[in-house]
Amino acid sequence: MEAPLAERIRPQQLSEYISQSHLVGPNGSLTHQIARGIIPSLILWGPPGTGKTTLAQIMAQESKRPFYTLSAINSGVKDIREVIDKAKQSGGLFTAKNPILFIDEIHRFSKSQQDSLLAAVEKGWVTLIGATTENPSFEVIPALLSRCQVYILNAFTKDDLEALLHRAIETDTLLKTKNIQLKETEALLRLSGGDGRKLLNIFELIINASEADSVEITNDKVMQLVQKNTVLYDKTGEQHYDIVSAFIKSIRGSDPNGAVYWLARMIEGGEDVKFIARRMLILASEDIGNANPTALIMANNTFQAVTTIGYPESRIILSQCAIYLATSAKSNASYTAIGKAQQIVKQTGDLPVPLHLRNAPTKLMKELGYGDEYKYAHDYANNFAAQEFLPDEISNTVFFEPGNNARERELRQFLKNRWEDKYGY
Repeated sequence: MEAPLAERIRPQQLSEYISQSHLVGPNGSLTHQIARGIIPSLILWGPPGTGKTTLAQIMAQESKRPFYTLSAINSGVKDIREVIDKAKQSGGLFTAKNPILFIDEIHRFSKSQQDSLLAAVEKGWVTLIGATTENPSFEVIPALLSRCQVYILNAFTKDDLEALLHRAIETDTLLKTKNIQLKETEALLRLSGGDGRKLLNIFELIINASEADSVEITNDKVMQLVQKNTVLYDKTGEQHYDIVSAFIKSIRGSDPNGAVYWLARMIEGGEDVKFIARRMLILASEDIGNANPTALIMANNTFQAVTTIGYPESRIILSQCAIYLATSAKSNASYTAIGKAQQIVKQTGDLPVPLHLRNAPTKLMKELGYGDEYKYAHDYANNFAAQEFLPDEISNTVFFEPGNNARERELRQFLKNRWEDKYGY
């Protein structure tokens, strides 16, 4: 059986690799390490179809190391130990020839499976390269994560995707036998969602649907063929992100009906309960915040509950939380405030802490004025004493603007009573 197009044109060396210039371009953070053959254990984190597996294979090839691969979907602790035993026999301890063990979808490994990798990574029997589409901070155990560097891969850009199409036409043995004209590519690029593998799969579907030697690619032709062959829910592709986007926007828009519908779409598609709960946990702070602080508690309890219970019962808990969040008062004031503060930090750098706010644990620090003139709030009426809490260079800068809801109107009045002259609340 003929291999898929994505496999047939998979790059074999770094010079053929498309995209991720921040990692493997001339000044990429991995470029020089690959050239020297000094590769640390690492996690490649990025959307589907962005070249994680290919990059791992190239790193092994260019550093001339043995390469072993496991899939977290169908590998257990026994499989891991067998591969580690083989790796120990084929590589030297702490040498440039340490084998590379590549684990695809490492976020699907259980704690015990990840624990079984620790000794091999720590003792240098293997160099671990894990690939994940999920945030490693949530899905990789801390002990393993601390032993790995994390590198982020970006979704392919329009230029990257078009370069991939042209490379396929120019280099693939089968495609070179046809006269392929890329008259329009917008539909192909849109349907790919930045996923290079998905782009090539759709492209190959279009080519194979034509028996003629000459194939003209148009937006209409692409949409007609794809609509006939589409799946209801692809939890690793663009629709995965589109549906969760619709779910979040329904909650943000205070529509419980839309929220429950898109939740049902994800549940019926087999979406990971923790993925759904984690998105609601983020939303509870980003879009509700102090308009209803209980929302964050509700979302966190939901995350803990579904992690313990799982399907099918967790669908009820997810539904309860989604409806609660959708019908809650909304505010993005906390989200906006930290964004403004981070931007100021980037613009102004490490401004000195005012002397009166500094800690003074030593006699010398006290002599230098550390802590002088600091007003201990509890010594004053209403537990408040007006003083400067920002560096002089950004004094009076307002980061937090309370929203227009009952809870934050109370917060605004609280701040106005104390800071009207300084911040203008």
